[in-house]
Amino acid sequence: MLTFQSPRIEDKNWVKELFSYSQFQGCEYTFGNLYIWNPIYSSKITRFNDFFISKSTGSKPSYVFPAGRGDLKKVIEAMLDDAHGSGHPFRLHGVTKEAQAALEEILPGAFEYQPYRDGFDYIYNTQDLISLSGRKYHGKRNHIAYFQKTYDWHYEPITTANIGDCMRMNAEWEQENLSKNPEGISEELAAIHRAFDHYFELGFIGGLVRADGRVVAYTVGEELTDNTFCTHIEKAFADVRGAYPIINREFAANALGKYAFVNREEDMGEEGLRKAKLSYYPAILLEKQEAIYRGDL
Repeated sequence: MLTFQSPRIEDKNWVKELFSYSQFQGCEYTFGNLYIWNPIYSSKITRFNDFFISKSTGSKPSYVFPAGRGDLKKVIEAMLDDAHGSGHPFRLHGVTKEAQAALEEILPGAFEYQPYRDGFDYIYNTQDLISLSGRKYHGKRNHIAYFQKTYDWHYEPITTANIGDCMRMNAEWEQENLSKNPEGISEELAAIHRAFDHYFELGFIGGLVRADGRVVAYTVGEELTDNTFCTHIEKAFADVRGAYPIINREFAANALGKYAFVNREEDMGEEGLRKAKLSYYPAILLEKQEAIYRGDL
């Protein structure tokens, strides 16, 4: 059986190396995401030859489709043996259409596929986020214009000098929003605190916007592939009109010019979040499925 462990900061380099072989655009394939959410999802990781394997160990154990290079059939068979040796069905998540085709090539008919819309990733053209050109972005430009006229504002990259200001802003945001969804926000905030505690070790990139000297928005993420950046966290005060669209635009313009795409992750089935993400018109809505081994059905 495979030997798994909880992800540690010192695992970052080998994990990122194996991710780089696949260049998968799904948000599951960033070390920072894996690390900051680990206390909530209890993921375990291991290496099999030149493949990265991750396994969630909650009430419904599941593996992420493996990233790396080499003999895919061997790694899938090793994962199948691990699942059965652990006494649970073999499930894979994060399975894109391309991953499905790869599974069907090596093990035709072995899996049943179930799409999960709540987990589709929203991937945007970076230049669209910067220019906001055309009628479809008219509302975003109006909100930004209002913000710029109303406040003495500026953008800053997150550094050792101002990360504390982001943490204080996040604490204020928490007080304002916790009662709306106590369990969900508490879990998210645990991940956010872990992100700030290990921000520089994880190699995160972020930015903030100040209005009249006060931090009103910030965003944090990391490189996903050679041409795609992944935004993990974005917070702004809802009562500051234009704060969300301006941090989105300014961060893209100031920090993400080298990337063709920005993955802003999934909507988790939240209606408001889905509407907001669709309003930026993704270039790619990355479909994902769960693959269930038919022998376990």
